[in-house]
Amino acid sequence: MYDFDKIIDRSGSFDIKHEDLLRDFGRTDLLPMWIADMEWETPDFIIDALRKRLEHPVLGYTKTPYDYRQTIAQWILDHHGWRVDDEWVTYIPGIVKGIGYVINCFLRPGDKVVVQPPIYHPFYLTPQWNGYEVVWNPLIAHRDPDGRLSSYTMDFDDLERKLDERCRLIILANPHNPVGITWSPDTLRRLAEIAVAHNIIVISDEIHCDMALFGNRHTPFASVSPEAASCSITFSAPSKTFNMAGVVSSWAVVADPHLRKQFYDWMGASELNEDPMFASIAAIAALKHGEPWRREMVKYLEGNIDFMTDYCNQHIPLIQPMRPQASYLVWLDCNQLNMSHDRLIDFFVNHAHLALSDGEQFGAREGHGFMRMNVGCPRSMLHQALTQIETAVAEISQ
Repeated sequence: MYDFDKIIDRSGSFDIKHEDLLRDFGRTDLLPMWIADMEWETPDFIIDALRKRLEHPVLGYTKTPYDYRQTIAQWILDHHGWRVDDEWVTYIPGIVKGIGYVINCFLRPGDKVVVQPPIYHPFYLTPQWNGYEVVWNPLIAHRDPDGRLSSYTMDFDDLERKLDERCRLIILANPHNPVGITWSPDTLRRLAEIAVAHNIIVISDEIHCDMALFGNRHTPFASVSPEAASCSITFSAPSKTFNMAGVVSSWAVVADPHLRKQFYDWMGASELNEDPMFASIAAIAALKHGEPWRREMVKYLEGNIDFMTDYCNQHIPLIQPMRPQASYLVWLDCNQLNMSHDRLIDFFVNHAHLALSDGEQFGAREGHGFMRMNVGCPRSMLHQALTQIETAVAEISQ
C-alpha cells in the first residue's frame, strides 16, 4: 500500500507550481493547484532505479537500454490493446517540443493548424509562435435540463466547413485536457476519415492515457482504423501517471512508414530524439514495476473526484465540477457566479487564495467562466481548497 495522504514539503526543489506563484499570480500565499504534476511522492521504484545508476561513478555517453522500446510497446499492448512494433517508437524531449518538431518538419509557410477548444494552450500557442495560422474548431458543450455541463462532443460539421487546402495538421488531446474526455472509437474513426480525405496529419497527445477513471477506457487514436494509423503521430509519456515530469521521458509512436521516416530522419539529423541517460531508466522502471502503484493512485484519485463532487453539490452549488473520464484535472464551471473574467481570477487568487489554471487560456470564448483544478493531491489538501472556496463564496454573497 502507498500513502497518498502524506503531505510532501516541496520547498527547495525549485518546482514551478510554487516557485512561479509570484510571477503568475502576484502573491505567494496561495494553495497551488494549477501546474499538471501531482503532490504525491514519485514512486520508490523509479527513485531506486535512478539511485542505482548513480552508484556507478561515470556519467558518460550511454546507449539507449536495449529493452526501452520493447517495454513501451508491451505497456501499450497490455493496457490499451494496440500492437506497436518496436521500430515505431522513439524518444522525444517533451510533448510540446514534439509538437514543435512536427510543425517544423511537415509544415510550410502559409499552412494552418486545427485545434479544438477548450484546449491545452500550447496546442495553439506553439503553432502561433512558429508563425502559423490556427483554425479554431470548438467542441460542442452539452448541458443537462438543469443547466449542469455534462459532456463535450466534436463538431465535425464545423470542422469540414473550415478545412481548406492550407490545413495540414490537427492537434488532438486524447484523453482531453482540460475536460478529461476519453474519446470513443467512433469519434476517433470519424476524425481519421476527415483527416485522410483532406491530407491532414493528426498529432494525438495521449499523455493522460493511463489515468482513465470510473470504468472508462482510453482508445489510442492510431489503433481505431487503417486510416488513423496512416495519418497520425502519437505522443505519450509516463510523466503524468507516475509524477516524474521533471525527468523528461516522452516518446513518439508512428505506425505509417512514410510519416515515420520523414519525421524520425528530420529529428535524427540534429539528434533531437537522443534520450538522456535518466529518461529511459525512469521510463523503464515506471512501466515494468508501476502497475500496482498506478492502480492504487487511480482508485485514490477517483475518491478525490467523488469527494469534490459531493462537497460542491452540498456546500458550493454555484461551482460545478465536470466529472472527468480521465486524469486528475477537473474542469470547474463557475458561470453561476456571474463574474467577469478579471473578477473571477481575483476571486480565486485574492479571496479563495488558490492558484488554479485560468479557463480562458484554454480558449477565450470556450473557457470563459471556467477554471481548471488539479486534484492529484492528498485529500486533506483538496478539502482545504474546497473549504477556502466555500468561505470565499459565502463572503461575496453577504
